[in-house]
Amino acid sequence: MYSSINEFLADWSNESTFTQKILDNLTDESLNQKVYEEGRNIGFLAWHIVNSIGKMANRTGLAVKEFDADKAPENAKEIADAYKEAANSLKEEVRAKWNDKTLYEEVDMYGEMWKNSVTLQVLVRHQIHHRAQITVLMRQAGVKVPGIYGPSKEEWAAMGIPPMK
Repeated sequence: MYSSINEFLADWSNESTFTQKILDNLTDESLNQKVYEEGRNIGFLAWHIVNSIGKMANRTGLAVKEFDADKAPENAKEIADAYKEAANSLKEEVRAKWNDKTLYEEVDMYGEMWKNSVTLQVLVRHQIHHRAQITVLMRQAGVKVPGIYGPSKEEWAAMGIPPMK
């Protein structure tokens, strides 16, 4: 749970940059990749990350940019651009409208009372969760996976270091 706006903003800056790296590497062809027939594809997961930012944040009284959840673009760049807009909108809304005390205010979040700091933490963890799902699907689709918390397999190879087994 975040105890200061600056703590959240620093974390959001890092994690949204990582998510942007993933989304920027998607291709239009990769958006349909899924593990099994009934499973979610990359496009769905990426668009879900985009939409969750506004949907959750706006329940706290913020006015974060929202997109139509039912109208996912078929273009990877549009999804990446929408994410950038939503992520920046959240950052600016929190910076402009909240202070450290606001983090302790509670709002109804899907039938439960959550502190605003919890909502922000869930937003961060939620995108990390789906980002990880997307990276597995990217590998299956033959799309290069960028390193996030360390070099990816391809980045290790570019440095002349064999991948860990």
